[in-house]
Parts: sequence; C-alpha cells; structure tokens
Amino acid sequence: MIALRSALFALFEIVTVPPFALLALASFPFRRLTRYRIITLWSRLVVRAAERICGIRYRVRGMERVPRGPFIILAKHQSAWETLAFQVIFPPQVWVLKKELLWIPLFGWGLAMLSPIAIDRGSGPRALRQMLEQGRDRLAAGFCIVIFPEGTRVAPGERREYHAGGAWLAVQTGVPVLPVAHDAGMFWRRNALLKRPGLITVSIGDPIAPQDLTPQELNTRVEEWIEAEVQRLQMERDR
Repeated sequence: MIALRSALFALFEIVTVPPFALLALASFPFRRLTRYRIITLWSRLVVRAAERICGIRYRVRGMERVPRGPFIILAKHQSAWETLAFQVIFPPQVWVLKKELLWIPLFGWGLAMLSPIAIDRGSGPRALRQMLEQGRDRLAAGFCIVIFPEGTRVAPGERREYHAGGAWLAVQTGVPVLPVAHDAGMFWRRNALLKRPGLITVSIGDPIAPQDLTPQELNTRVEEWIEAEVQRLQMERDR
C-alpha cells in the first residue's frame, strides 16, 4: 500500500509541475510578492497531497516565537518536504541556494520567479558579497530568508558541518535568526520514492539576536539548539 500511494503521489507531482511552471512564467509582470503567492500555490497543493495520499501529516511547535519583522531561518535539512512546507508555515520567504537548481527544466523556471538568492558556491568572497547585497534587498522587501547551514539534505541521525554563511548574513544585516528543527526525514527520505505515513514535528526555537555575537558564535548557538532538538524529537518518538 505504501508503494502504491507513493507512486500516486509521484504521478501527482509530475502532472502538476508543467502547468505551474507555465503559470510561474506568466506571473513575471506582477510584483514580487504577488508572484510568490501565485507560484507557491503548488507547494501548498503538494503538502496537502502528501497528507491525503501518503498520510504525511505535520504539527508545528513554537509558532508564537516567529518574529513579526523580517528574519533569517536557519533550519535542519533532511528532505524535500521542508522546502515545500516552510512556504505554508512561515511568512513569504526566499531561499539561499546553489544556482544550478535554476537550470532544472520546468521546476527551475518557477524557482527563478521566486527571486531566490542563487549563488555559485565555488566563487568564495564574491558569493558572500552577492548574498549580502541580495539578502538586504529581499529583507527590505519584507521577505524572510531560509538557509540550510549544512548545505545539503542529511539523513536522520547524521549531521554535517554547519557553515556560518547564514549567521554571517544575520550579523551583517542585524536581523534575528530563527532556528528550526524537524524530523521530516523519517517519513520523506532523500531521493527515496517511498513516502511513509506519519506525523512530522516542526519545532521552532527562540529568535536569536545577532548583536554582540560573531558569526561563529551565532552559528554555534544555532547548531547546538537544532541538534539537541532533533535528538529530543527522536527520543520522543522512541518512547
């Protein structure tokens, strides 16, 4: 049954991507926020389809901690689920991502219309300058910024180095950081066709003001909270 539901869900994604890619291109003349609301309808549909078809539900803890003004989300990255669900859970946002994602046919078209901060990871200081310049622009426009410090999806129970670029951007712009942990990888694994039913928990930590902190100090605080919270969620599931 899991295999059948997963296949139906994959078919749903395949069928819905082309029309929404065309819709994304058609939204080009509109304001940035209007484009965002139109294009992210697809993410909302996919999150709902994951619930209805695959039985993947979710709950959010700590929603009251989300700041009113612009902020930077530094989050655990375990699957594709959170890249979609964050668009449902949090205010309008842009992502810092590798520019190669914009080259993906159809999917990349829609992504490009969302004004992401697409960087060349190999360009060193130039990538940081680009992230700062475009980050300030997106924050001034009222968007929050989503960054996955580990840089790639990491399987549950594993961890990678937390890169300090997101913390550096927060220090440079002066906006708070919102640490976010979750256990989506338990049900929607990286590059896995099978989607397993279950309840994903998204846990939001207290905002961290970057003032009086170095990027490394801020990054360490974020890493310690996220990893401890991920372990707590695992222990909670095991009980």
